[in-house]
Parts: sequence; structure tokens; C-alpha cells
Amino acid sequence: MGKPDFLFELAARATGAAVIAGVDEAGRGPLAGPVTAAAVRLHADRIPPGLNDSKQMTPAWRRQLCALILATADVGIGHATVEEIDRINILRASHLAMCRAIAALPVVPDHVLIDGNMVPRGLSCRAEAIISGDARCLSIAAASIVAKVTRDRIMVDLAQQHPGYGWERNAGYPTKDHLAALKHLGVTPAHRRSFKPVHKILYQDASVTS
Repeated sequence: MGKPDFLFELAARATGAAVIAGVDEAGRGPLAGPVTAAAVRLHADRIPPGLNDSKQMTPAWRRQLCALILATADVGIGHATVEEIDRINILRASHLAMCRAIAALPVVPDHVLIDGNMVPRGLSCRAEAIISGDARCLSIAAASIVAKVTRDRIMVDLAQQHPGYGWERNAGYPTKDHLAALKHLGVTPAHRRSFKPVHKILYQDASVTS
């Protein structure tokens, strides 16, 4: 697959949309921490060079591009908490974070481009789901970078509150060191109790103590 381009935005503009934003989330897979979404409206005359799917970038390059995006584009950021993830499930929580990111934009969009195959419920503007959007659409690529950098910073902060799990390195994903720490140190308030490895440990603890 090639680099993302501006064709989805131009197609939306051709249908009469004036304010078009790309939306993506970070943190669906981790065992801990919130899910974070970003909505980004790029301005065609000042698109930062080098935008791509955030997964294709080094952390340093992501941070540099995130600063450029924040300086040149309209950006909204939204989160769904661990409690919300456990209550409504990770897919709905991701969509909730997306809706909050869209609502946080300084301008109201009339068309949003959503990464994935589903549009969140309850949006008040037109929306289009784009599979692999972060690799195909510049606005979504920009949103993927902002969401990832923002969430990584949250996980670094949480790592200081709950040392030993390596969240500053693994961002809460189920890496070998995170799973080992979960087994030896137990479950923290920042862990998602509805996720299998966490649920399993809680269930084992409950059966041992009962």
C-alpha cells in the first residue's frame, strides 16, 4: 500500500462539505489505560510533510509530527476511561472517544472520515468509514499520530503511579513483561477488568481467597 493521500477529503469537498476531519483512536488492544481518539482537520495549504500511519513511524518521528499537526491543523482529543471500557465494551468505548474528539474540535465538522469499518452512533454530521484509513487518508493518518502520541504520554504518567508493569515501554499492551508483572504484582485500578488476561487473574485470586 502506498502513502496516504488527500483524495477522500477532496471527494467530500466535491459533495459540498466545507469542514472535513479525519478520526482515529489508539489503545484498543492494551490491557490497561484509556482508549484515546483524535479528530484532525487539515488545511490543504499547510499539510505537514511525511504524514503516515502512526504504526509505521518511530516514536521520535511521531512526536515531531504530532507537534507539527497541533501547530497547523484543527485538533480535538477525546478519551474513554477504563471504567467505560469495562462497562460498554472496547468497541463502543472507542466510538465514544471518537465522538468526544469530534465534539472537542474548535470548528464543527460537516463530514468526518473514520478509521475502520463502522461509524460511531449518534454523530450529528455526515460520516464515512474507511478501512485501513490511517494508511490511505491524510486526515486519518494525522489523527492516528495525535491519538497515539497523546495516549503514550498518558501511559508514561500511569507508569509512574504503577511502576513495574513497563507501561512507559509497552503502553499497556500485553507484552511478556507486562503479563509477568500482572501475575506477580497483581491488578491495578488502571487495568481493564473485562479483558481476558486481567479477568483471569482476578478470577483466580477470587477462587483462591474464597
